[in-house]
Amino acid sequence: MRGTHMTTKLERYIDQGVGREPADIVLKNGRFFDLVTGELVASDIAICGDRIVGTCGDYQGRQEIDISGRIVVPGFIDTHLHIESSLVTPLEFDRCVLPYGVTTVICDPHEIANVLGTEGIRYFLDCSLETIMDIRVQLSSCVPATHLETSGADLPIETLLPFRNHPQVIGLAEFMNFPGVVHKDPVCMAKLEAFQGGHIDGHAPLLRGNDLNGYLAAGIRTEHESTTAEEALEKIRKGMHVLVREGSVSKDLHALMPIITERLSPYLALCTDDRNPLDIAEQGHLDYMIRTAIAHGIEPLAIYRAASISAARAFGLRDRGLVAPGWRADLVVVDSLENCKAEIVFSAGRRVTAELFATRKPIAPVGLDSVKARPINAADFGVPLNEGESSVIGVMPGKIITEHRRYRLPAKGNQTDIDLGNDVIKVAVIERHGKNGNHANGFVQGFGLKKGAIASTVGHDSHNICVVGVNEDDMALAANRLSDINGGFVVVEDGVVTGEIALPVAGLMSLEPYESVRDTLHDLRQAAYALGATLEEPFLQLAFLPLPVIPHLKISDRGLVDVDKFMLIG
Repeated sequence: MRGTHMTTKLERYIDQGVGREPADIVLKNGRFFDLVTGELVASDIAICGDRIVGTCGDYQGRQEIDISGRIVVPGFIDTHLHIESSLVTPLEFDRCVLPYGVTTVICDPHEIANVLGTEGIRYFLDCSLETIMDIRVQLSSCVPATHLETSGADLPIETLLPFRNHPQVIGLAEFMNFPGVVHKDPVCMAKLEAFQGGHIDGHAPLLRGNDLNGYLAAGIRTEHESTTAEEALEKIRKGMHVLVREGSVSKDLHALMPIITERLSPYLALCTDDRNPLDIAEQGHLDYMIRTAIAHGIEPLAIYRAASISAARAFGLRDRGLVAPGWRADLVVVDSLENCKAEIVFSAGRRVTAELFATRKPIAPVGLDSVKARPINAADFGVPLNEGESSVIGVMPGKIITEHRRYRLPAKGNQTDIDLGNDVIKVAVIERHGKNGNHANGFVQGFGLKKGAIASTVGHDSHNICVVGVNEDDMALAANRLSDINGGFVVVEDGVVTGEIALPVAGLMSLEPYESVRDTLHDLRQAAYALGATLEEPFLQLAFLPLPVIPHLKISDRGLVDVDKFMLIG
């Protein structure tokens, strides 16, 4: 019928871009950072729905926002993170981080998948359909991460394929088992074969030379584990997109600053990997990385490219990363390029406000009874007498990589004892998925504890209970308390629980608002410092202690393992 034409969304984009009708929103009297030329361009910015439709011109809008003196940059993209490490659910993470200008995150639900399997992945995907920020999910490739530890789940390729066509799925998440790739492990090969032609994310710390070539030949394109500029440059030369990481434990930004240049910026992106809400509150998120880099002499064009357009291109997100017509209206209005303080944030054309978060549909939590560890007593932490040198895990502050150290430790009856003079205390991993009740003990150096114990159900990658301590009774109390609260962090001093936070969602995430988690973490950190802890992040450092990284001595729930020799040694 004549006269009944309904204007389509596409036609509205065009009409508002041309100026035939007022734009939905116009940002006026500001400048935008052109990541193509590096110029600051004075211009109105017109938005229609979820899309930028006009720049470099004058526009009228149904809503006009005066941003005089401010600069508009594209929304930031965190290219690799585990939302679980924020200790809050994906919906709370959305509310916590989006106001800092992070409009897209590419997450690997590796932690919850190692506890709950496909139930955990499905939970994250359900949440990703409700968040205001755009949460893209990569399917966890290494569940379990290693046969040396007992995980809560096993995800062969058949369990991942049903998720592959979900609208929020990008590809296969960090392929941590790089020895399995190099040596063509059949399980690894099946997963890699299934995702050829799609995006495959990497994880290959210290891998160099021909072994790196073989790893990349499998179609792996991005990676976040470079800890030196030399390592990162080799990976870039070999076609890899390097994700510069600055988390709460792994802090590589300063070491990688030599490669953050205008020339290399198309091959760089930024990520946090693991960052807790206390650090976010005190420092920020990707905005912290940007202003830190600029303060140390990095060209703004290089770091802002890495934070947006280069990140988008690395992961095939071709609709975002520039302030330009036709691009997704993910925008951050900052006070200056140097300070990078987000004053106004738009996600898909929606101004981020408290009221906007209230429009989301709640998603029921999962894994509320995942801590099934057997009761522990002090005698369980005994280590048989060793008259020679004992293996000790050496913690390296600011890194998840540990060192294999050896010390002649004192005896206590028929047991090997701790050595406070050398900061060597006990560490144990206790299986908590209710599968076999395994328990392994060892020694660790670098926590600084002089008394008490701290324990956690956040223990990468299988997330069993990990506890360090000076006193076996306190270690037992801390471990058992984790079962009482369905997971979390616990601090014990002289037989008294002096701090705790409950993380009942798979033993990894809180049900509380991020503000409550942030405040509790502050008190928890103080309780750990009262024991003598010297690490800036004792809980996240504890969480990474069981992580199998080569070269590395680790504690699994099956024993003390020398990964260099790939055998049990205790």
